[in-house]
Amino acid sequence: MGTPEFALPSLDILAGNSYPIPAVVTVPDKPRGRGQEVSPSPVKERALSLSIPVLQPESLKDPAFADELRRIGPDIIAVVAFRILPKEIFTIPQFGSFNLHASLLPKYRGAAPINWAIINGETETGVTTFLLQEKVDTGALLLQRAVPILPEETAGSLHDRLALLGAGAVLETVRMIETGKATPVPQPDALATLAPKITKEECRISWAKSARRIHDLIRGLSPHPAAYSLHAGRIIKVYRSRIVDSRSSSPPGTVTVTPGMLRVATVDSDLALEELQQEGRKRMGVEEFLRGYRITSGERLG
Repeated sequence: MGTPEFALPSLDILAGNSYPIPAVVTVPDKPRGRGQEVSPSPVKERALSLSIPVLQPESLKDPAFADELRRIGPDIIAVVAFRILPKEIFTIPQFGSFNLHASLLPKYRGAAPINWAIINGETETGVTTFLLQEKVDTGALLLQRAVPILPEETAGSLHDRLALLGAGAVLETVRMIETGKATPVPQPDALATLAPKITKEECRISWAKSARRIHDLIRGLSPHPAAYSLHAGRIIKVYRSRIVDSRSSSPPGTVTVTPGMLRVATVDSDLALEELQQEGRKRMGVEEFLRGYRITSGERLG
């Protein structure tokens, strides 16, 4: 069961290791992209290319969906980036249902673990497989794999690395269950932290913070949903930045423009903005951005 590109390596690795996959469950086709054309999820496209039957229930609580799963009779349900399963679904398989989560649980329970790990300046994260239970992301741990978060890594690049790492964890988890070697361990709930869905307001840069915190926010939201600031009432998204050793004496948010460089004052070091996007335009490096956007030293971002 899965939906986005993050789930593709896990589907591929199970199919590639000759595990019989009687069905893939994903979301219904829906409008996507700029043209809003109705299209399938990445997981559906991959499943069809592998000649695997696809189920797309409108509601996971539909009795007909549960009946269809019972008819199929899966030994295991592997969940990767899907929806919250009701108990009547995740208890159907003989050997249970497990989920792949992109953090080292119980840290960063929730919808946006990759984003929040970088935003909070973590230097390590990883993936976890765990047995499903009714309360989200709280089930007993099966397997964890840790990786360092690289100093300048973005959410996008970390997402891709964890998708591949997670695929290996999914395969290993299935093998553990298959051979009777799985030993579920309860999560230490006292150590839990949350990673809720990112709101638009959380994406807005507060220049009255340190350069490091702002830099981590930009990394943690790049490429989606992207950190942003306002200039003359217009939204400017920021995808890449660099902390500058020197510090201007200007108030936080004050801009310094030099050839090929756009620096913004924070409460400590300045921050050089290196990849930006103005409303209605494409993402671009700072030099190209400054050629087409009017902003001068002394102005403020807010």
